[in-house]
Parts: sequence; structure tokens; C-alpha cells
Amino acid sequence: MNLETVNRKISERPPLDFGTIFSASIELFKKVWVQGFIILLLTFVTILPFYIMIYIPMIAAGITDPELLRSEELPPMVIVGMVILMPVFLVGVMTFGLALNAAFMKICKQNDGNASSNDDYFYFFKQGRLGKVFNLAVLMLGLGILGMLACGIGIFYLLVPLSLIPAFLAFNEELSAMEIVKASFTLGNRNWLVIFGLVVVMGILAELGFILCCIGILFTAMLAKVPAYYMYKDGVGFEKEI
Repeated sequence: MNLETVNRKISERPPLDFGTIFSASIELFKKVWVQGFIILLLTFVTILPFYIMIYIPMIAAGITDPELLRSEELPPMVIVGMVILMPVFLVGVMTFGLALNAAFMKICKQNDGNASSNDDYFYFFKQGRLGKVFNLAVLMLGLGILGMLACGIGIFYLLVPLSLIPAFLAFNEELSAMEIVKASFTLGNRNWLVIFGLVVVMGILAELGFILCCIGILFTAMLAKVPAYYMYKDGVGFEKEI
């Protein structure tokens, strides 16, 4: 679908229903919690190098002068180096996280439709797809910065469209990165309050895993991602309905 078709389908669909999406998300999560756990582990593994990278200036300073690590304040050059690497760190983490979350959306669709196919966790790492994911990550980072500049209030508004981006990425490969962002805003603006409520409520439920000695969060965290699939399914729909 092109952007015009997506926008038309959004305008033709009825408003999203909180209760319907909430109930369906809980039921679907019962089917995909294992895949969600794997996605979470893969996310940790893929972004770990970026966390190591951000500390390279500190490690290098410690190797050249071990006494620096014992001081209470970091040398200015170390701080400057870490600040320079921060954008690379953020874009890298967002790129890999977004690619894996979009793959999770596809897995949700397969399980919702009871499709018999293998789970492809690295779908968006193949055939040049990662380039578009990278562009999306840059756009999301830019929007996040703009939201923070608006005294942080903009972050609450942006939370809704940004939460929809993995679903639009997963199911609209014909759209460019900018068109995916525009489509996410179109659906988000039309159902902002319902989506915001779902994001907050499901996010709180996903955190309940901390009750199980904190380890349970690894199994429940991806519950917060499932509603985005139904937001897309009910708010846009698929060319071939499942």
C-alpha cells in the first residue's frame, strides 16, 4: 500500500476500542510470550556492543593513566569523547531495537492468524532492510529531541505515534521511512487518547514481572508491545485480512 491508500484506510476505519484491543492483546501474548522473551534477549545481545562503545573513552583513559579512574571527576576529554559517541550509541540501540520489534509484529500476525511459518527474528536485518530501519531510528531520535526541547511535554504526545512505528514498518515495506512516520502520526492523532491509555496500562502490566524476583520482567516486558499489532490491525487493516 502507498501512503495515500494507508491514510484512506485509516479514515474509513472506526475508532479503536480500548477494551477490544486490551483483551485481544492479553490472549495473543499467551501465544507469543516465548518469542517475546527471545526478542528481548536478542535485543540485549545486539545493543551490548553500543553500551561498550560509549565507555571506550573512559577505558582508553584508564589504560593510559590508571590514576584517572580513581579521581571523583572524569577528565574533560573523556566527557567530550562520550558526548560525541552518544548519538552513535542512541541511533545504534534504536536501530536494532526497532528492527527486532518490527519482527515481533510479524510474529504476532502469524500467531494471530495461526499461520504455520518459522519465526524470522532477523527479517529486517536482511536484503538491505536495515537501511530503512536506520533512517527511521534517526527520525525517531530527532523527534525525541524535539519533544524534550518542548519542556518534555512533547514526549507525551510523541509517545503515541512512536509506539506505532514498528507495526507500520512491519506491514508496509512499500513505504519510505518518512512515510511510515507520517502514517504513524495519522493513526496516532485519530486515536490518541485510546492508544495512550493502552500504552500506559499495558506498560504497567508488563512491569509486574518484577514481582517474581525481578526475573519475571524478562518474560512479561514484551506484553507492552503486543497492542501495537492490534492498533494497526484495527486501525489500518491488512490487504488480505487474517
